[in-house]
Amino acid sequence: MNSTFRAFRNRNYALFFTGQSISQIGTWMQRTAVSWVIYSLTHSAFMLGLAVFAQQFPSFLLSLPGGVVADRYSRYKILLVTQTASMIQAILLAVLILTNHYVIWEILTLSVVLGIINAFDVPARQPMVHELVKDKEDISNALALNSGMVNIARLVGPALSGIVLQAFGAGICFSINAFSFVAVIVSLLMIKFPAFNPPAVKKKVMHELAEGFQYLKETPSIGIIILLLICMSLLVFPYDTVLPVFAKVVFKGNAATYGYISSVMGLGAVLGSLFLASLKKGANLKFVLLLSIVVLGAGLILFSHISNLPVAMVFAVLIGFGSLTPMTLSITLVQLESAPNMRGRVMSYVAMGFFGMLPLGSLLIGSISQKITVQNAMLAQGIVALIIAIIFSKF
Repeated sequence: MNSTFRAFRNRNYALFFTGQSISQIGTWMQRTAVSWVIYSLTHSAFMLGLAVFAQQFPSFLLSLPGGVVADRYSRYKILLVTQTASMIQAILLAVLILTNHYVIWEILTLSVVLGIINAFDVPARQPMVHELVKDKEDISNALALNSGMVNIARLVGPALSGIVLQAFGAGICFSINAFSFVAVIVSLLMIKFPAFNPPAVKKKVMHELAEGFQYLKETPSIGIIILLLICMSLLVFPYDTVLPVFAKVVFKGNAATYGYISSVMGLGAVLGSLFLASLKKGANLKFVLLLSIVVLGAGLILFSHISNLPVAMVFAVLIGFGSLTPMTLSITLVQLESAPNMRGRVMSYVAMGFFGMLPLGSLLIGSISQKITVQNAMLAQGIVALIIAIIFSKF
């Protein structure tokens, strides 16, 4: 246990983890509620894909400038701004729903706003773990615990959201998310950061972007991981786009059913996080990465054509376990192998790959599901995951 949670010896990291944990629960509540509101209004798998596209494509467009900003300026101050902006976005969404004066385009517009915020938040937040952990041997453990924190929120958030949606409506979900940002802002204010030393020479933005791309070309071990993440984000990870359809049509349930499915997948992700946090030093992370993709593919194939909800939940755990590990290990490997002065820009390329391909994948899966049913679309995603694992095992 001491080994699994050793990163908490660092006070700054412990504060950051606590604030983010509370905020992430609210974020998953909002994410679940947005998908349910849109599907309830439109009954369209394509519109679910469009909602994901609206939130994540702006992050793709702006992630590279976001990486430059993260390398130029204090990541601490960037986070204070982005977390405050996210709170305002949640408040606006809550006001729209609670006053019952909303249409689809307003929800999609606010999703775009959140995507813009995330373009600057992610490249600053991910590398900041290195500044919060004093003992550098604890960094891989801190990154694994970070993913565990996100996925515990993924376990708790959707379940709470399903209950709140049924009892009180989407407006209360969005209000809870807005309030949750108070915790992360307070935790940031309590953290003692070292004085920020800006780069001695500030280059033009395009030069810095080109410098980051050149660094990736010269470091193929990082480039291969990013390419793997791009393939997974386009063709496999968007499986959750159609989960509301499974809940309402395949399992003949309601908002609570959707919340429970998402939470069980979150349980699998939590188990994956604990597994990663417990890996011994010197473990072959690339082998674990490929193995987790195989687990995800098997889970998707088995889940896709099960109509009995309790049985499907067993395979949902596999999906959760397999979906967390590739993303976490990709980020861990990229950060461990990146030079400190390049970390923000490298993470912006990771964010660009993830946020660029995931929304396109969501549109693709949403469109395909309309034509061949959600069950067959998920089956195809599982098969593709196995093919990706085989191909990248050659590198």
